[in-house]
Amino acid sequence: MKPVRKVVFPVNGLGTRFLPATKAMPKEMLPIVDKPLIQYAVEEAAAAGMTEMIFVTGRNKRAIEDHFDAYPELERELAEKGKDELLEIVKSIVPPGVKCIYIRQPKALGLGHAVLCAEPVVGDEPFAVMLADDLVDAPSSCVGQLVKAREAQGGGSVVAVQDVAPEETKKYGIVSVDDAEERTARMRGMVEKPDPAVAPSRLAVIGRYVFEPEIFKHLAGLEAGVGGEIQLTDGISASLADTPCWAHRFEGTRFDCGCKQGFLDATVHFARKRGFRIN
Repeated sequence: MKPVRKVVFPVNGLGTRFLPATKAMPKEMLPIVDKPLIQYAVEEAAAAGMTEMIFVTGRNKRAIEDHFDAYPELERELAEKGKDELLEIVKSIVPPGVKCIYIRQPKALGLGHAVLCAEPVVGDEPFAVMLADDLVDAPSSCVGQLVKAREAQGGGSVVAVQDVAPEETKKYGIVSVDDAEERTARMRGMVEKPDPAVAPSRLAVIGRYVFEPEIFKHLAGLEAGVGGEIQLTDGISASLADTPCWAHRFEGTRFDCGCKQGFLDATVHFARKRGFRIN
């Protein structure tokens, strides 16, 4: 089994739920306390042993590249003023041994299309996909937990799932599995946003995935689905016939930072972890 060393970050979304803040700033650069969402994601991937960070970008996303680039003038000024702690923070934004790669998605044609854009860099290796909107506070890297689940099962794709209340199933992709009581269960299908009465389980997919490279051929063969986009969930469903896929209940707390309430909840949570007083 090849190890998972590459991770794809689809970062070409418009972030319309956070307008006007995201009119000129990528939503992935919105800060939780003092660190942007995308940096939390990169640190999580690096903690799982991933060394190639592949960002699928688009217009108005230059701030992401700048954030992970060197800034000699700033570093020099911090050094001259003896601000060593801040200097170390700036220099450690890119974890040691990590390489950042940027690919342009010419049109925002959906999450599945964004992942497909990374194929020339990923090649025939297994890889992870992480959505920075989903911020996970966990005792160990959430995507790293998926990698370990893949190893334990002898290969295959793995998606992160969490239990949701019955009335919440219509907000998520819900998976059907062999045994919904198992932490890692063989996946048999996926239904997008089902009503509670017809949901196959209460296991909802969140923005953490590990894929075998075969997923690319299934994404390439898809026709545009809802909203004229190539849906990643459709690619996963198509792959089930020839690639084992596992649903893994991760350990940790997930915050949906793609919505304002989740973003505020995450800010309060991480501020408290940092010792700030929240009244």
